[in-house]
Amino acid sequence: MNQVLIVSDSHGLTEEINRIKRRHHVNEMIHCGDSELDFDSDELSGFRKVAGNCDFDLKFPNEEVITIEGLTFFVTHGHLHNVKSNVMNLSYRAQEVGANVICFGHTHIAGAEQVDQQLFVNPGSIRLPRNRPEKTYAIMEWESSNEIIVNFYTAEGEKVHEMTYHASL
Repeated sequence: MNQVLIVSDSHGLTEEINRIKRRHHVNEMIHCGDSELDFDSDELSGFRKVAGNCDFDLKFPNEEVITIEGLTFFVTHGHLHNVKSNVMNLSYRAQEVGANVICFGHTHIAGAEQVDQQLFVNPGSIRLPRNRPEKTYAIMEWESSNEIIVNFYTAEGEKVHEMTYHASL
């Protein structure tokens, strides 16, 4: 089983990130920006990470393209793609780089949605959630692209069952 931990918008939290990292044993970890930490901080070690609008360390790239066990991920914060309006710009950019999984943050609104052959995942925020009371992050798991599950967890590690999303790319 392949598993990717996805967090975003932690806005300066450190202990919470460390607890989440210790709690899960996954293949990869992604931080979708607005960590407000230094790129080389201990808390972010092991994460693939991108710059958010509140990240000022110039070492952060604006986007990453990562291939993990047959799936290509496009990772960005979202502020440069106007994600508070819609995800069309994200979709176009993901097509340009050949990605079928899009991980982003910025809105602080947790959710997953498949549109055609693209899966959009926003893990929400472990500091300042919007639209739901839970501070969240996500774990995406799959054995094949035909059966992808995105689970959402509270910052305390409790699964938010009603948010589980199933996809097939």
